[in-house]
Amino acid sequence: MNRLFGAKSTAPKPTLNSAISNVDTRIESLDVKLAKLNAELSTYQQKLSKMRDGPGKTALKQKALKVLQQRKMYESQRDQLQSQSWNMEQAGMMQDNLKNTMTTIDAMKSTTKELRNQYGKLNIDKIDRLQDEMADLIDMGNDIQLAISRSYDVPEDVDESELDAELEALGDEVEWDGVGEASGVPAYMLDDVAPPLFVDEPPETNKVKEAAG
Repeated sequence: MNRLFGAKSTAPKPTLNSAISNVDTRIESLDVKLAKLNAELSTYQQKLSKMRDGPGKTALKQKALKVLQQRKMYESQRDQLQSQSWNMEQAGMMQDNLKNTMTTIDAMKSTTKELRNQYGKLNIDKIDRLQDEMADLIDMGNDIQLAISRSYDVPEDVDESELDAELEALGDEVEWDGVGEASGVPAYMLDDVAPPLFVDEPPETNKVKEAAG
């Protein structure tokens, strides 16, 4: 059976990057061949420009035409390979974009699931009640602060003239209370008072009396 249909290949399938690399290698080999053909054509052209018409020139011209045909064939192959490489590169970019898109979608799905679980633990009614309680507590605190900071003004029915009269009476009482409490002679100059410690000799009695008189 294997001889008729062949055995199943176990070789790994080529990837897109490996295929692009192989095509690029073939393009590089074609570029080398085309460079050689261009150099050969340049040599033929120089020789033909110096030769006279005749059999030799005709034969050399035929060789140049064959080289020119080969160059066109290689150029056509190179153009095809370049198109294939470009198409595969586009396919690779699309594949990368698709992978990035799938990764983004998976991340969004997991994030959405996590958010749903987190929001499911919240109770909107409890949050509203908590907000109401906080508002009531703030109002209560404002009322307390207002009550504490209240100032005590003078009653409006108090007559200012009466207050002025009381102040004048207080002033008179202070003046009368101070009369006779102090004498004109300092205490340290009296006879029955000892001199201060910083005085070396006590003052004479007559001088003290003259100063007091």
